[in-house]
Amino acid sequence: MKDSNQRQALRMELESERSSSNEEVHLRNDYRSTFSVDTDDIISYLETTFINQVVIEYDNNYNINIKEDAEDNDNLTARDFIGPNIIINNNNNNNINSNGNNNDNNSNFFSSLVVVKGILMVIIIVTALFGNALVIASVRRHRKLRVPTNRYVVSLAAADLLVAICAMTFNASVELSGGKWLFGRFMCNVWNSFDVYFSTASILHLCCISVDRYYAIVRPLEYPAIMKNIVVTAMLTSAWLLPAFISFIPIFFGWYTTPEHLEYLKEHPEVCVFVVNRPFALISSSVSFWLPGLVMIIMYCKIYKEAVRQREALSRASSNTVLNSVHLHRVSTSRHRSRTSHQLLLQPTEDFRVNGGTWCNTAAIELNSDNGNLK
Repeated sequence: MKDSNQRQALRMELESERSSSNEEVHLRNDYRSTFSVDTDDIISYLETTFINQVVIEYDNNYNINIKEDAEDNDNLTARDFIGPNIIINNNNNNNINSNGNNNDNNSNFFSSLVVVKGILMVIIIVTALFGNALVIASVRRHRKLRVPTNRYVVSLAAADLLVAICAMTFNASVELSGGKWLFGRFMCNVWNSFDVYFSTASILHLCCISVDRYYAIVRPLEYPAIMKNIVVTAMLTSAWLLPAFISFIPIFFGWYTTPEHLEYLKEHPEVCVFVVNRPFALISSSVSFWLPGLVMIIMYCKIYKEAVRQREALSRASSNTVLNSVHLHRVSTSRHRSRTSHQLLLQPTEDFRVNGGTWCNTAAIELNSDNGNLK
């Protein structure tokens, strides 16, 4: 009876302490512990970390440790064990401080990384703008550069300039904002269309330049008749029109991706991710990469073979020219030496006399005159 009375008294005392206490501790059913206390002095700690262990001490030295492994009783709550004194383990305080320091260090690192990334992107964009603008201005300023071949170069520079303005700037904003799109759903489609359009136009211009170089080097005699102004204009027009069929039209009509992705973009306007389906991926990659790349490889292989052939022909012609000049020099030198020796041997002198010297002088003069006629 005494034990039951003591237990009843202890239970009533605990219930009174629970009603007067302002602290609350909750355990979640998924066995992950959370700690929340209404007191103002420890609320800041609860905003940054999870408390792994709480020790509740009672006056009768009865300690209860609440841990993450609450497998014995799924309905266990801390209200059944609440007491007047709540002590947080010192290890948890150290973890809170260390986590706060780590968060500060991580924030400083990521801010520095964003600054470095922004500087690099600005440098790349400015370099692309000024470089392509200088190409266009130089061809426009100097009349000697206004040839049909440089029309391809100017058009390519214009395409690259528009890539820097319309595509790289939006990409920089996404990278610097942590992956968030800040301009709405319509501008997301515009950005994706500009990116695909101007990139494809730039690659097609490179393909046109390779065809132009092929006719200029491999077939130089046919080049003026083939590469007329109307042909150059038609090639440039196709390089600017074909990318529209794989950029603006399929993107704005929603043909480029799956219905699930379109629905996701509608529900999340802060996201602008370009995800394509398989048919669009095959058609777009063929038009913007594989076919132009194959044409450029074939053209430049033929140009390389022609350059090697012309180099070998020039080396043979130059060697033959050198050999002919050496042979002619040797022949002229030998003739000159033979004539000089004949003249020295047949030169008449005053001391040489045979039977009065009249007949020898006459013979020498006749031989010299014959050699002079042979010259």
